[in-house]
Amino acid sequence: MGIETLTGANYSAWKDSLMLTLGITEFDYALREPAPPALTDKSTAEAKLLYEKWEKANRMALMFIKNSISPIIRGAIPDLANAKAYLTAVEEQFKGTSKAHASTLIMKLVSTKYDGVSGIREHIMMMNDMARKLKGLDMEISDGFLVHFIMTSLPASYEAFKINYNTQKEKWLMNELIAMCVQEEERQKLEKPDVAYLMATGSKKRKNNTHKNASKVPKSNAGASSSSNNSNGKPYCKFCRKVGHKQKDCPDFKEWLAKRGIPYNPEAGKKPKNP
Repeated sequence: MGIETLTGANYSAWKDSLMLTLGITEFDYALREPAPPALTDKSTAEAKLLYEKWEKANRMALMFIKNSISPIIRGAIPDLANAKAYLTAVEEQFKGTSKAHASTLIMKLVSTKYDGVSGIREHIMMMNDMARKLKGLDMEISDGFLVHFIMTSLPASYEAFKINYNTQKEKWLMNELIAMCVQEEERQKLEKPDVAYLMATGSKKRKNNTHKNASKVPKSNAGASSSSNNSNGKPYCKFCRKVGHKQKDCPDFKEWLAKRGIPYNPEAGKKPKNP
């Protein structure tokens, strides 16, 4: 089991990996139990076994601690023979760093909001991890408070879900919160289609239809200027081929434009009057 080397800014991670390694190897016994009395000629066999167990754990724990600290930092720490006392001396060197790290974690925890993209499970696990790190810095957050805090980080789409939780007598554990939030997220995905996609698709279709319809307008029928008089001098419509009105007044032409979403403009195509 490897221990992350203590370089300064990674004190919290270093201590976590150190305590994990010492716990697995059971060398943390010297940190959990005080040093037994020194052996004498009158010491019992049981006392000797207890002393040997503690002495070995202390010696090995001290080796693990010292060898996982960078030489520059190790030189500033008093050389103590007791592993627990040595670890306390290391902690004294990084109290300020721990406070600054705790402040950063608290600010991040308070400001974190679910964006609705990364996944609700990942969001909850991230906030739970920040709370766990604060616990390692002697700033423990209860599970009940954390559950309520995570609820406040959810967006407006979860408002009914939050109200439903607040009206219940039972309190959710962290694993229950994750399960219920994941279920709610899946429900919202099924009941609410991708609005952004539909809007984009609809906009694209409208744009294509406008260009398509516009391209279908006969050049000779594009405006009022396309109308003229027949050989007898009577108004003649080039759209419906009937006599008695011009194209700009043709009801069939107006209906044709309306069906294709093309705005009717009776002034289109007219030549400007001379001033």
